[in-house]
Amino acid sequence: MKLRCAVLDDYQNVALSAADWSGVLDAVDVLPVHEHIAGEEAVAEAIEDCEIVVIMRERTPFPASLFARLPRLKLLVTTGMRNASVDLEAAARHGVAVCGTGGDSRPPAELTWALILGLARHLVPESTALRDGGPWQSTVGTELHGRRLGLLGLGRIGAQVARVGRAFGMEVAAWSENLTAERAEAAEVRAAASKEELLETSDIVSVHLVLSDRTRGLLGAPELRRMRPTALLVNTSRAAIVDQTALARALRDGWIAGAGVDVFEREPLPPGDPFRTLPNLLATPHLGYVTRDNYERFYGDVVEDISAYLQGAPIRRLSPPEPAG
Repeated sequence: MKLRCAVLDDYQNVALSAADWSGVLDAVDVLPVHEHIAGEEAVAEAIEDCEIVVIMRERTPFPASLFARLPRLKLLVTTGMRNASVDLEAAARHGVAVCGTGGDSRPPAELTWALILGLARHLVPESTALRDGGPWQSTVGTELHGRRLGLLGLGRIGAQVARVGRAFGMEVAAWSENLTAERAEAAEVRAAASKEELLETSDIVSVHLVLSDRTRGLLGAPELRRMRPTALLVNTSRAAIVDQTALARALRDGWIAGAGVDVFEREPLPPGDPFRTLPNLLATPHLGYVTRDNYERFYGDVVEDISAYLQGAPIRRLSPPEPAG
């Protein structure tokens, strides 16, 4: 009898076409799910008869309680090599191998610049007005040359964003708790003296940090108030790094001029959510890594992971974190 493999959150119906699954189809029935399944009970019911489950990044959390409800599950594959929504210790206790895939950091860096440029030149309202018969030119854009780009985080994505900023003739500064002067110098970026100094002096602040206990809520109301009223905030990292209630208020009350956001605490975003209607918010539905090339990398490695598991030698395994201390 074949194993059953659910591929969750295949929104665009591309999982099967993005990779060659033929090598595993003799042993596995692959069942793409095109709509998001919300809530642990619904997820458990939908995949309770599956030995293999593929998840897209952190769209579907896998806490310990969900593993306990899936006794048939033996292999969980997540796209990427890090997924904070999977309880790896619980997976190990339940005998579930958790494997990851490769991926590319360029797509989210590119989307970051799409949001920055869209905000700076008011592309959405101007394009909408043109299509709808509205006014011909109703806004005045902002040049990037000579402005300061402040990066919260200077990892792989942040460093790519910095290079583009320099190409535009921007002054680029960065801050994170672990950023060293040597790392900043290597990236040709000025290391800000503090988070506060970065927020107070930047025209555009872009978030490129990993979500952790230290970064959750890193930007709250006090931090957003430190930004210039003409400044823009961009977040293509994780929603929880920015206090969402404070961000909505900052946009409504004019603490900042605008924001570009690709990530939300609840996804898909509910129809009545205020982030769907704030006029100075340029929002996209978590498209950072969503490109044809990246999906081919993701799903190609998913097939490799499943094949290796079927041969009794799982690859790209994610390990539980080492105990503190």
